[in-house]
Amino acid sequence: MPYVIAEPCIGVKDKSCVAVCPVDCIHEAEDQLYIDPNECIDCGLCEPECPVDAIFMEDEVPDQWKHFIQINKDLSAK
Repeated sequence: MPYVIAEPCIGVKDKSCVAVCPVDCIHEAEDQLYIDPNECIDCGLCEPECPVDAIFMEDEVPDQWKHFIQINKDLSAK
C-alpha cells in the first residue's frame, strides 16, 4: 500500500523525504510534493523525515485528507 502526501505539505515542499526515498517516487507539483503510487515500494523511509507530518500510509490518511489519495494519483498521471 503506497504512501500519500497530504495537505500539510501545501506551500512547504521541504524535500527531506525526497532525499531518503530509494526509488525516487516523490515528485514536485506546483504547490506540494506527491508520491507516485505506482513507483512507491512502501518502505516508509519518507514518513519520519517529513517536518510537517504530511505523509501517511494510504489506509491511515486522516478522514479530512482522504481526497489527497486521489490527488497523489492524479498528479502521478500527468
